Amino acid sequence: MDFKSLAKEYGTPLYVYDFDYIEKQFNSLKEAFKARKSLICYAAKANSNLSVLKHVANLGAGCDCVSIGEVKRALYAGVAKYKIIFSGVGKRDEEIQEALKEDILMINLESEEEMHRVEMIAKELNKIARISIRVNPNIDPKTHPYISTGLHENKFGVDLDSAKRMYIYAKKSAYLDPVGTHFHIGSQITDINPFKEASKVLADLVRNLKSLDIEIKFFDIGGGIGIRYKDESTIQPYDYVQAIFENLSGLDVTVTCEPGRFLVGNSGYFLTKVLYEKRNEDKRFVIVDGAMNDLIRPTLYSAYHEIELVGSNNEQISKADIVGPICESGDFFAKNIELPQTKHNDLLVIKSAGAYGFTMSSNYNTRGRAAEVALQNGKSRVIRARETFEDMIAKEVPYL
Repeated sequence: MDFKSLAKEYGTPLYVYDFDYIEKQFNSLKEAFKARKSLICYAAKANSNLSVLKHVANLGAGCDCVSIGEVKRALYAGVAKYKIIFSGVGKRDEEIQEALKEDILMINLESEEEMHRVEMIAKELNKIARISIRVNPNIDPKTHPYISTGLHENKFGVDLDSAKRMYIYAKKSAYLDPVGTHFHIGSQITDINPFKEASKVLADLVRNLKSLDIEIKFFDIGGGIGIRYKDESTIQPYDYVQAIFENLSGLDVTVTCEPGRFLVGNSGYFLTKVLYEKRNEDKRFVIVDGAMNDLIRPTLYSAYHEIELVGSNNEQISKADIVGPICESGDFFAKNIELPQTKHNDLLVIKSAGAYGFTMSSNYNTRGRAAEVALQNGKSRVIRARETFEDMIAKEVPYL
């Protein structure tokens, strides 16, 4: 990949996504589900650029959305409404109303209180709300605590007893149609056993519900398949699918999964230029034009991203912190990494930046968000223009 040409043409900081890689990842998962009843719903929160959504929609994907904004993005990008799931802990009444009016596949419930809100709104609209219930199986996903979601200490989902009570209530309601069950135990999971354990818990629940004449059609296993950032051993799609289906004997369900990072994480590269180097006594800093407002994962999670200095043959290597211009000590991309000496305008590539990069970016310090570029079939194109100062202040009302 010619990063220097891309940086020259589009400027920095810059996000670059390899759409051919996204297609390869999607097809590997689709092939693993071959001859099985399945629905792959891309987790829009990982990277919600309209062109990314359109690309996965063209491949046959649906969307897992966690706001009405993501639902609207998915619809706008051409995702079929019967392939859209609306999840999330705190849905506003107007969001629920709009989701019901759009007639999407189902709304994923996170609490009994939310179920009653959905029922009330469905009654007002004279509609039947197709629902699933997010069950918290209390399984340790063995991942970073900030992205663990399947334990009782996490805010997501309901316990098994509450779920069963909700399904019985929904079955009797004239305005609720319980069509699905759902778990999502966390993100960046590299051990297959938590998926096995969680799917067994949910499969037993579905069998129990079946005995109560509650027929679950969609068995949603969430997302969370980890990728390689450094030296992780990752889960193969075939093994992942087999681990789920070995627990579904006798159940006629469509398995729904919600990959995000798995599809787009390693498709993405963040390009940033060196401004200059500085030393504080023995401490070396490489100061770049990108910052934590562009890519916050290292600050937020102490996340590792491989960083490469493009085209350098300098053999002077020493430890350095890669830092940005933001007025925060937490503004860094890496600490104490081995890096050759750099000079002004040298180019750094931060890898594995396709997921939770741009979507978590901000205008902190009144910095415009980076441009986004797609690479497909050997050609590049802008899929989001760089933000200008005028873009940033467009919604503000000056004090007069």
